Amino acid sequence: MAMHRIPVRVAEVVDETADIRSLRLTRTDGAQFPPYEAGAHVDVVGPTGLTRQYSLCGSPSDRSSLHIAVKREPDSRGGSQALHTVSAGDALEVGQPRNLLTLAPDADRHLLVAGGIGVTPLLGMAHELAEREAEFELHYFARSREEAAFAGQLESRAEFRDRVHLRFGTPRDKFPAVLADLAPELTPDSHVYTCGPEGFMAEVVTAFAPVVGDQRVHIEHFVAAEAGSGEGNAFTVELDTGETFEIPEGRSILGVLGENGIEVFKSCEEGICGSCVSGVLEGTPDHRDRCLSAADRSAGDQMALCVSRALTDKLVIELY
Repeated sequence: MAMHRIPVRVAEVVDETADIRSLRLTRTDGAQFPPYEAGAHVDVVGPTGLTRQYSLCGSPSDRSSLHIAVKREPDSRGGSQALHTVSAGDALEVGQPRNLLTLAPDADRHLLVAGGIGVTPLLGMAHELAEREAEFELHYFARSREEAAFAGQLESRAEFRDRVHLRFGTPRDKFPAVLADLAPELTPDSHVYTCGPEGFMAEVVTAFAPVVGDQRVHIEHFVAAEAGSGEGNAFTVELDTGETFEIPEGRSILGVLGENGIEVFKSCEEGICGSCVSGVLEGTPDHRDRCLSAADRSAGDQMALCVSRALTDKLVIELY
C-alpha cells in the first residue's frame, strides 16, 4: 500500500551547520498538518523521488508547519544529498507523521540524551515537555559547537535555558563517567530517551538501564540492523483471513505478500520506519527491526514484516 502523500512546499531553509540544514515545510493547500506526538517522524519524498524518514524537531503544538533536519551523508544513497539542493519555494511530498518514540505519560522525570544529528527527535520532545512544564533535562553531545545543530536555539530560548546542557568534545573514554554523573537524578519511575550513533546509544543503555529498567530506556535508530531479512529457515505465514503463504529463506514476508497481491503499508523496508508493523496472533517472531521497543518485542504481538522472520514454523498475522 503506498503512503498517503501530502503535497508541501519548502517555506524556509536554514544551514544549521556545514553539513546539517533544517527545512520548514508547509502544506500547499494551506491546511494544518494532522496532530502528532513528540518523537514522531515523517516520510519525505525528495526531488529524486526517493523516500526517506526524518524526525520532526519542531513543537507538536504548531500544526501550521513541519520542521525536519537533514544531515548530508557522503555515503548515502542520494536522499540526504538531494534535500541539500532544495530551496525555499520548492515542492516536496510527505507522509502522515507517525511515532515509534513517544513520551511516557507516567514518568516523574524525563532525561533526553542526544548525540549529533540524533538531537532532532529529542528537540521535539523538549518542546513538548517545556510546554507541559514537565521535569526534564536534555544533554546534547557533539564533537564541537560548529557541528551542533540548533545549539543557538537551545541556548537562547528561555524555556530551555536551565534544562539543556551542551557538551562539546567529550572524549570517548570519558563518556561513561559523564553519564554516570546523571544517574543519581533518576528514579525507577524516570524515563530515558536517546538518539545518535549506535555506539553512543549503547553507552546510554548501559549507564541507565540498571537505574530505570530496560523498558524505560527508549531508543530511536537511524540505520538498519546488519542482519539481513533473508537469513534463516523457511516458515509459513497465515493471515487472519485464512490465506497461507510460504516464506522461503532469502525472502521477506513483505516481499512474498506483495508478490501475491497483498497490500501492506510500507516505506523504508529496512526495519527502521515501522510502517509495515503488523499484529502477531500466533507463533514467535524473530525480531530484526530497529523500530519496536524492548517492551513491544517482549510482548510478541507485533512485528516488522520487512525484515523480521519466525522462530516457529508458523506465524499467524493480522495486517494493520
